Formats: sequence, structure tokens, C-alpha cells
Amino acid sequence: MSCNSCSTDKSGVPKGCKSNGNCGTDTCGSGSKLAVFDWLSNMTLPNGQAPFDIFEIRFKNGRKHFFKNTENLTLSMGDVVAVESSPGHDIGTISLGGELVKVQLKKKKVAIDSEEIKKIYRKASQRDIDIWQSAREKETETQRRGREILGRLNLKMKLSDVEYQGDGNKATFYYTADDRVDFRQLIRDFASAFSIRVEMKQVGLRQEAARLGGIGSCGRELCCSTWLTDFRKVNTAAARYQQLSLNPLKLSGQCGKLKCCLNYELDTYLDALKEFPKQDTVLKTEKGLAVFIKMDIFKKLLWYTYKDNSFKWFTLSLDQVNEIIALNKKNETVASLEEYESDIVEEVKIDFENVVGQESLTRFDKPKQKKNRKRNNKNKPKSTENTSGKKPFKKNKNKPNHRVENKNTPSEQKFKPRGNHKNKQRNEPRNENKNEQK
Repeated sequence: MSCNSCSTDKSGVPKGCKSNGNCGTDTCGSGSKLAVFDWLSNMTLPNGQAPFDIFEIRFKNGRKHFFKNTENLTLSMGDVVAVESSPGHDIGTISLGGELVKVQLKKKKVAIDSEEIKKIYRKASQRDIDIWQSAREKETETQRRGREILGRLNLKMKLSDVEYQGDGNKATFYYTADDRVDFRQLIRDFASAFSIRVEMKQVGLRQEAARLGGIGSCGRELCCSTWLTDFRKVNTAAARYQQLSLNPLKLSGQCGKLKCCLNYELDTYLDALKEFPKQDTVLKTEKGLAVFIKMDIFKKLLWYTYKDNSFKWFTLSLDQVNEIIALNKKNETVASLEEYESDIVEEVKIDFENVVGQESLTRFDKPKQKKNRKRNNKNKPKSTENTSGKKPFKKNKNKPNHRVENKNTPSEQKFKPRGNHKNKQRNEPRNENKNEQK
């Protein structure tokens, strides 16, 4: 993120806001990686003291070096400058200046008169920036072709990144390898294929992840590519102290090593574990010996089970376990773990409560209509109440059932025909009285 004054003009020359680190856009002039805020920029120096002439300059992927302003140029954070390199010159961006550079020199153990500190030539011109941009555009294609050459030579190494120098005369190839690699033939092939000066630089797996960047399992950008500068050693003991399962898929980061964030909360866990007994401590009861299963450090709960009957786990508080251990030291045994477990009162979980008063988010939604309303009405039994006032229909009990059969005389089975109205008239007997009247 940067403000409009930090952008370039129509010709491509960077404007520079000259804010000296006071910009409110968080990372003015220093990019998104390892950004620095110069909080001493507004403070004036004592009379007679000259400003510190060493600047910290950032290059690709957060690479930083110190350079001396021997020409007394007027520089500020965010300026693009041309600096001394071997051979030729390189193009970088000023990331820090002033008194804070002394702190960084002390932190990285670099002396002020060291030979590692080279010179700043000038502010980058438009021609310098054009050459720099054209060289940066070649890096992807160079990396692809370099991997093809590696495959042809069958070298056990991985080419992770390529960085061109600002003048385009040299390229640095960053690689990772488990064993020592003889890449003398590889350098000759690179030099003949790309017509440039080649420099090979081996980096570790953590440094490779820091250069490439990415998104971690937490959903944020990797710590090593944003703010983490020192890589401390991470052991599996850090996961054991935090009661984490030793699953390499969950504990390893994108570099393939253990996650650096395992060390962040380790000190808090170590302080909390001082109150807990050792895990190999056995509780003596009348029912038998009880052994440790697991614990919840911040809730101060421990789970034990009987050594002979390990089917059920018993939840005990830290105070209860310490009490049982104190009694065992006095050669006293407790009755059972069930008595202690019954004394634990389970806390009622309080749901989320907002300002409105814990109301549902879907309280204004329309209720869904029931699709099977007709089917449900068919299955319901009909009520026998008569609300219309008409006489209810009564079945004739004397009328024989149509489907009833006489089992005693099967030959005399009688069924009522199911024909239409004409068939019914044919089957009915003639009325002799009507004929007599005629």
C-alpha cells in the first residue's frame, strides 16, 4: 500500500513523498516486506552534529544491505538509488536512514568502517530504471531454462529463485541442496546460455520460503517473509510441552521444517507447567494404581485411569491430584478416583451474547412452507363430530357384504354383480303389479 505521492509520474520516474517515514499508509517507501517506520525522523539533531551518512537499502525479496552516502546526496525513504556492486552497479530502494541505521548495524554486527559497506553512486535516472525493469522481466524465463539445464545434468539440487543485477550484467542463482554439489559445469552452461556473469548462492529451506513467500495455515502471510528476521531452532519438544500431536503434516510449514510459531507460546506453557506434577507420577488408591493419560493446561484438568482397568478415564483437578500425591507421600491411600471426580462441578458454557440480547440472526426470515400438507391431511383420521346439522349416514347392518363368502356351501356363494345400471335392471325381478295395471 502507498499513497498517490509515492507513485510514478507519466514518464515512469518515482515521485517520492519525502515524508521520511511519517506517511500514514503503513509501509511508505519500503514495500510490503519487512517494512520499517522511522519514528526518529521528526526529531532534530543537536547543534553541530551531522546526520548519519549510512543508509539501509532493500533489494528483491527483502534482501537488505548498508551503503554509505559519500556524495552527500539528499536522500529519503523510498528513493530509488544506484549503488556500488561487483562488478557494475545495482538498483535498490532506501528502506531506512538516520539514527535507526546505527541500531541495525549493531544488531547485525557490522562495523561502521567495515569493507562490506559500499557506496551510493546517485539517484536512479529513468534510463537506470528502464534497464532494471527489463532485467527483472527476464528472471522467470531464466529460471525455467535453468531448471531444464539442471535436469539435463542430473544434479541433485533445486533452483528456487533468480535475481538479476540492476545493470543486467550479472545474475544470482539461489538453490537448495541436501548434499554438496559440483556445479562447475553448470556455471559454464549458464554463462553460455544467458551470456551473463553467473553467481551461485546456496540457501536453507527456511530462507527459501522467506524469499518466495506464501500463505500459512493460519491464513496470513508467512512470518519469515514479512517480519521474522532470525530463524531460531524449533524442536519437537516444543510440541510436546504444548500437548500437540506429533503429526508432521500439521506441525511442518511450507519449508518442510517445524513451524516457527511453535516457539511463540512456548514460554507461557513452560510457566504454566511448573504447577503440574510429573506425568510419570502414579496415584495410589484402594482400587489400584492410577496412571496419567492427558491434561488441559489452562483449565487445570488432568485425566487418570486405573492401570488394571483402563476403559474409563477420570477427570481430576490440579488441586485434587496434588492432594492425592501429598497423601501418598505420607503412605496413605485414597478410596477411589470416583469420589474425587464427583466433586468437580462442570461450568455452564455461556453462549455468545450480543447487545440486542442473544437474538437469532434469522428471526426476520420467512418460515418455510410445508410441502406435504395434503399428504398429512390424508393420513389424519376423520373426526366423527357432525357440525353441518345434517343426519349422519348410517350403514345398513343387515345388508350383506359384497365380498363375504359362505365357507359351508361353496356352491351357493352369492356375489352382488358390479355391472352398470342396465345390468342392475336386468338382474332385478320384474314387478308383476305394474303389468297388471297396464
